[in-house]
Amino acid sequence: MTESEQAYDADVAVVGYGPTGVAAALTLAHQGVSVVVFERDRDIYPRARAVTINDWTMRIFQSLGIDERVTRVIEPQRALRWVTYDGTELMRVEHPPSTLGVKPRFYNIYQPVMEQELRDCAGEYGDLLRVEYGADVVELEQDDDGVSVTAVDEGTGERTQARVRYVIGADGGSSRTRGMIDCDLAGDTLDVQWIVIDCKVKRWWPDRDFLTFWSDRERPVVDIALSAGNHRWEIPLKPGETEDDFASPAQVWPLLAAMGVTEDDVEIHQWAFYRHHTRMADTWRDGRVFLAGDAAHLMPPWAGAGMQTGIRDAQNLGWKLARVLRGELDEAWLDTYEAERRPNAAFYTGLAVQLGRVIKQEASPEEIEAMNTVPEGLVTPFEPPLIAPPVLDGGWVRGPIGDASVVGRMVPQPTVGDTTGRMARLDDLLGDGFVLLGADVDPVTLLTEDEKAAWDALGARYVAVRPKASYTQGADDLVDLDEVLLPWLARYGARAVAVRPDRFVAAADIAGLAVPA
Repeated sequence: MTESEQAYDADVAVVGYGPTGVAAALTLAHQGVSVVVFERDRDIYPRARAVTINDWTMRIFQSLGIDERVTRVIEPQRALRWVTYDGTELMRVEHPPSTLGVKPRFYNIYQPVMEQELRDCAGEYGDLLRVEYGADVVELEQDDDGVSVTAVDEGTGERTQARVRYVIGADGGSSRTRGMIDCDLAGDTLDVQWIVIDCKVKRWWPDRDFLTFWSDRERPVVDIALSAGNHRWEIPLKPGETEDDFASPAQVWPLLAAMGVTEDDVEIHQWAFYRHHTRMADTWRDGRVFLAGDAAHLMPPWAGAGMQTGIRDAQNLGWKLARVLRGELDEAWLDTYEAERRPNAAFYTGLAVQLGRVIKQEASPEEIEAMNTVPEGLVTPFEPPLIAPPVLDGGWVRGPIGDASVVGRMVPQPTVGDTTGRMARLDDLLGDGFVLLGADVDPVTLLTEDEKAAWDALGARYVAVRPKASYTQGADDLVDLDEVLLPWLARYGARAVAVRPDRFVAAADIAGLAVPA
């Protein structure tokens, strides 16, 4: 170990150990990067906040080798519906089969339980991933070589310092990290206060497994089955109502009774109050310090994407940081983090606002009809934005992005076979690096000498995807057993695509397979 390496206590410090922080720590440790986490609280926040995850998030968990463990503590979600109190259904979103190698497409969660499972997985990395509980970060001092992190023990008041190369601030909506880098959080906070009521289920009732949005101007309600035998209602307080009006279970029960929920159905477990925020940080980076999750963006809950957006931030930043720290990528790669993640966070924020207008009956019938209208003439099969597979809007890609382009899309994940007859999900056979996939062609044959040298420098693999009715020809060939990959490439007229470690398509032969600038 060199003198320079000995000067660091860890490669990366993560401030905050909620879902975003633990996802960042897991992503880094999985890539062999040392992490120290500073978490102010000693215990997991006991109230459920996020209520759902989808197949994109589960694919991230798969990349970390923990998806099967997470699946054991979450439950499938049936569908989404928007209804009025007289029983009129305004809109429904069914969940079609996932293209990302996960079944089903959406899951209900109970956040404290899932969060504990994530922390248990992180705990298996030993000294590579060290967590300091009860440690409040009070100062960050960065220079050209790293960051000095000062934390205060909440119990003893003792100050400690750690020297790291980079810092990820994942310390939530009230982020101190954000303040330490003089970052503003622009946007709005709505005046309306909501009560969140978490209950233990005592018996099943009809259609409990729908995620139901009760649409009403005065009392719109989110009604959702959580995992582990829990159920939640989110209800706005009326003008003049305050927290003091709901200080006991006896005062809370009338809110549930109005929807026909009785003590035979559930037992009230806990309740809390909050307001909806629509805010985003003006920058997500200052030198060696990055923001992720709620520290960078806050959105209303209507799209179920707040926590998931943070987890996706963590993966995007984590795989890039790991490769920069290992010397495999230039530090300029870190500029792509915000360029790629900010548009996606803005998309889900806007979608949440739009869906909220339906729930609160602020959307006109014409607007609702437009939301339910399927556009014509698309190359990509239409799916409602809430459930459609993700697409990059920019960043480290080459070529046009849009309906008719494969660039920026997440490659589907069917079951494939290798030359030895092994069958597995695509990602499990591709590994975690850059890969060029050819449609029944060796992608190397489509590259110039300089292009191949550039991909070689990134450690890329070259894989031909063969039809299941043909022979494999090379040691790295894969067979499209589910007949998904080859038709997907053909839809966009692509003979070969370059796939990033996060499974987004960076380039295609149509616009050129050169490494994106």
